[in-house]
Amino acid sequence: MVADLIAILCAGAPEAIFLGGGSVVVCPPFPYLENAVGAAAGSRIGIGAQNVHPEGSGAYTGEVSAAMLKDMGIDRCIVGHSERRNIFGEDDAFIREKLRALMEAEIDPILCVGENLVERESGHQEIVVRHQLVAALEGMEDDRALRLCVAYEPVWAIGTGKTATAGQAREMHGFIRGLLQERFGRVVAGAVSILYGGSVNSQNAGEILSQPEVDGVLVGGASLEAESFLAIIDHAVS
Repeated sequence: MVADLIAILCAGAPEAIFLGGGSVVVCPPFPYLENAVGAAAGSRIGIGAQNVHPEGSGAYTGEVSAAMLKDMGIDRCIVGHSERRNIFGEDDAFIREKLRALMEAEIDPILCVGENLVERESGHQEIVVRHQLVAALEGMEDDRALRLCVAYEPVWAIGTGKTATAGQAREMHGFIRGLLQERFGRVVAGAVSILYGGSVNSQNAGEILSQPEVDGVLVGGASLEAESFLAIIDHAVS
């Protein structure tokens, strides 16, 4: 049943899928959300959105609010994806407002952070990630942070075929956990899932998921084909 359902959901062209703690969340584009929610009903697979607008109402033609997503049965949503930051110019303040809107609607956010190739090669990756994370979490209460998920996506490894080494992923995930502990304390930091996203596929998923502090993976291209994604699921739950 799971294999059949994954095949149906992958046909909806999801760009990101979250795995962690034995759970699977598929995040299709907006036009496919309603069908995906219906297809996944009664299963253990959750449906999330790829984006949200922070305002609840107003003249924002073409945008989708957190309340609209909630009405559709959506319980997770990605914010701060590198493509939203780099192509659409979303800054830290705008991403923080998206987080606020999702939390108020009781939708759990998946916050993406990560450096580009120039920042990595210059050794500034921790500075970049610290800035993105601290700015996004400004003013967030501890109880809301418990519902947060952070995805580390090195921009230089997205869609390029390059992947951070297991050591690079481990180091950055540990750094992010430390930042969360500084901000919220040990208990909250330990409860937040930290995912790796960056050219994850069935060949490298096992090694990535075996690393300390890597709680799951955010999958892009490999989620477009059901067989490859099922292979990643096998790594995640094994």
